[in-house]
Amino acid sequence: MTIPVFGLGTFRLKDDVVIASVKTALELGYRAVDTAQIYDNEAAVGQAIAESGVSRSELFITTKVWTENLSKDALIPSLKESLRKLRTDYVDLTLIHWPSPQDAVSVEEFIQALLEAKKSGLTREIGISNFTIPLMEKAIAAVGAENIATNQIELSPYLQNRNVVEWAKKQGIHITSYMTLAYGKALKDEVIQGIADKHGATPAQVILAWAMGEGYAVIPSSTKRENLASNLLAQDLKLDDADRAAIATLECNDRLVSPEGLAPNWD
Repeated sequence: MTIPVFGLGTFRLKDDVVIASVKTALELGYRAVDTAQIYDNEAAVGQAIAESGVSRSELFITTKVWTENLSKDALIPSLKESLRKLRTDYVDLTLIHWPSPQDAVSVEEFIQALLEAKKSGLTREIGISNFTIPLMEKAIAAVGAENIATNQIELSPYLQNRNVVEWAKKQGIHITSYMTLAYGKALKDEVIQGIADKHGATPAQVILAWAMGEGYAVIPSSTKRENLASNLLAQDLKLDDADRAAIATLECNDRLVSPEGLAPNWD
């Protein structure tokens, strides 16, 4: 199964706000939706999908298991609860949201429990999120790279994460980019704006097209219909070598997501 290159993120969106965002996105043609247990919006996402009238078979739904549910006794029951909230018999992709803090639950234990969830039909594919190279090595040792569909990591023009990306690519592990617009900071960048002007595009379209051109999946979120529609058009934008070279110069290791007590030792 191929990870959709373009999807809808729902981080920080809840209740009626996330319902409206998901329903609008599905109406516009989005078919991949990314949520997580800790977002506290799975039930609202499930309601939006149910009310959208879009067939389940057309959708690619991703959720993520929170750190409190990583033990082999808790993981599958927590995923079944996610399915209940999402009103579906299965999700297309389940990720380990963050590695277990202080290695309280070993990578081997939780990734093998997640593989069991796949074997029992609760999820079509499994993957990881916020994993460093040493953590990916442990996951591969436990279940094999062929069972790890993606590593979802923070990745933007300001944090291009080349070491992790290149290492994952060599193992055949796909990359999904989150925080691709750098909380909106990158939208104001002069280099990005110049490329946007050149192509008659928006800065968001340029950044998303750059990430997809690098081979990553993207999951931007928005509450505004015009932005949801505009972002979708990034799939039609092709950047040239000069554009990519200009964006490469923006790398400055500007990491925006590194929660204390949760973040691993970054590469």
